[in-house]
Amino acid sequence: MDIAYFTKTLDGLPLKRAAEITAGLGFDCADLLIRDGHAVSPDRPDEIVKAVKLFAAAGVRAPMATIDSTRPDDAASRLLGCCGEAGIGQIRLGFWRYDPLRRWQVQLDEARRDLDGFERLAERFAVTLTIQLHGGTLHSSGALAVQLLAGRDPVRIGAYVDPANQIIREGSEDWRLTLDILDPWFCCMGVKNSGWFPGTYGAHGQRAWHSDWYGLDEGMVPWSDIVPHMVTTGFTGVLSVHSQYRVPRQQALDKVRADLAHLRRLVAAAKE
Repeated sequence: MDIAYFTKTLDGLPLKRAAEITAGLGFDCADLLIRDGHAVSPDRPDEIVKAVKLFAAAGVRAPMATIDSTRPDDAASRLLGCCGEAGIGQIRLGFWRYDPLRRWQVQLDEARRDLDGFERLAERFAVTLTIQLHGGTLHSSGALAVQLLAGRDPVRIGAYVDPANQIIREGSEDWRLTLDILDPWFCCMGVKNSGWFPGTYGAHGQRAWHSDWYGLDEGMVPWSDIVPHMVTTGFTGVLSVHSQYRVPRQQALDKVRADLAHLRRLVAAAKE
């Protein structure tokens, strides 16, 4: 498994500094976020190759990148072409948002047409494109995502499972069921933890509940069960470690360092 650092936390930093920080945290891989204000801006796709070289100079590979595209247009084609040229083999696509004012089937058909185009682009550039399980989308759970993935070549279109998103969004389901449904498309997993905590009682006596992000060893996602499962089943995809902590950057990086150490302990224990 490749354990990559999702570079979202490093927004606004020069690429060289972002690469140094990623290496300093102990990662040897990065999931490069291609978004305005982040590692690379999508309107300058030629900088993707430069970014990968800068990270490589710091000792960090880039097996994966994240983009926000949901339309297989010329702009997306340029991004994917530059990713392929840079040696990035896996790219997460954007989110197909669910609009409750429109019929689900209509939205599903539209998203499937978009993915038909992306599948052709993936074939053209020899990359794998993934759909992340995320709240507020047509693919918040494995059961929903498979509606988009059915019939597609898993070499070209894959599934990006995210158990922490599923815990605190509307996509919650048994993690074993998620992985079972999404086999053979499962090729990436977002690694973070989350959970719920009780708030105060409202005027009508109903307690409010709130969600937040927790350390990898503290939240509701049972990583001590999930990681051994992936090791014993021979998962060879990417684990993208996220930092969603709502704290100053240096404090967030300290938490990521602890999360990575815990993740590696789980992997090592599973291999014993």
